[in-house]
Amino acid sequence: MTRRIAILNVLLAAVVTVAAAQQILINAAGATFPNPMYSKWFDEFHKKFPAAAINYQSIGSGGGIQQVTAGTVDFGASDGPMNDMQMKEFETKRGNAILHFPTVLGAAVPTYNIPGVSASLNFTGEALAGIFLGKITKWDDPEIVKANAGVKLPSANIVVVHRAEGSGTTFIWTDYLSKVSKDWEMKVGRANSVTWPVGLAGKGSEGVSGTIQQTANSLGYVELTYAIQNKMTYGKVRNAAGEFTQASLTSVTAAAAGMKEMPQDFRVSITNPPGKGVYPISSFTWLLIPSKIADPVKKKAIKDFLAWMLVDGQKMTAALEYAPLPKAVVEQEKKVIDKIQ
Repeated sequence: MTRRIAILNVLLAAVVTVAAAQQILINAAGATFPNPMYSKWFDEFHKKFPAAAINYQSIGSGGGIQQVTAGTVDFGASDGPMNDMQMKEFETKRGNAILHFPTVLGAAVPTYNIPGVSASLNFTGEALAGIFLGKITKWDDPEIVKANAGVKLPSANIVVVHRAEGSGTTFIWTDYLSKVSKDWEMKVGRANSVTWPVGLAGKGSEGVSGTIQQTANSLGYVELTYAIQNKMTYGKVRNAAGEFTQASLTSVTAAAAGMKEMPQDFRVSITNPPGKGVYPISSFTWLLIPSKIADPVKKKAIKDFLAWMLVDGQKMTAALEYAPLPKAVVEQEKKVIDKIQ
């Protein structure tokens, strides 16, 4: 009996060793904007495919681009597509191309902490640009007051809060401001990281959210999901049709619907689109996948994840306040998975 138990233990150990050898760990890093969605997806994917585990570090889009370019992660993530210079740098360092895969649609919202004011304020693009340029400094500035009839706003200084590190959410925010304000476009511009004229810096969406919650009369920008999860007050933004629209699944989906055609490389901006019912600070967010993956096991796992994400994963988006990809984009992406060699 003892000998039989010993043999069984040896066999069990062998099975465990083989199982461990078949485990594949995929490392990824990048955008905080979709982190709640990605956390859910990577967990559910691991349940369905136990051999594959994806370790994702939510460090910001700038960090995701840097790390995938350096080769320290298997793939990156960004809320702003890589520009031509960044793609060229990747090709030079890694010897292959980078592929953009849109994953979901989300929104960046103006969120604020004004003691005694719980209303969802209306913001024009001019007001937001003026605030972040440091030209509008008081909550009772006429540009804010005229859009919020009936709301008693204090004559208090606005404390601006922005991201400290390179961030795709910053790209979305500054891309929008560049479209609605020539002054902003000329003085600051659009990028993952910009030279801010004014404001306090918070690291990650968590840092920005925390600073706003702890600072009276503050205003900043975070992803819709973070605002909802942290029970933060956020405002409506006037769209190109002149409507003050709140970010929601419907208004974000409407922003994507106004897109005439998705480019072949999926690098596109949908901020401030035409049409009614549109939330103007909406965006796709992307996974950044190398076109050549040397490890065949990792390559299969990543391709399997992408295929799963485009079907099963899209069914999970609404629960976390993200909008699913348009069907035409899903079909377009399925064909690009085969480009990963």
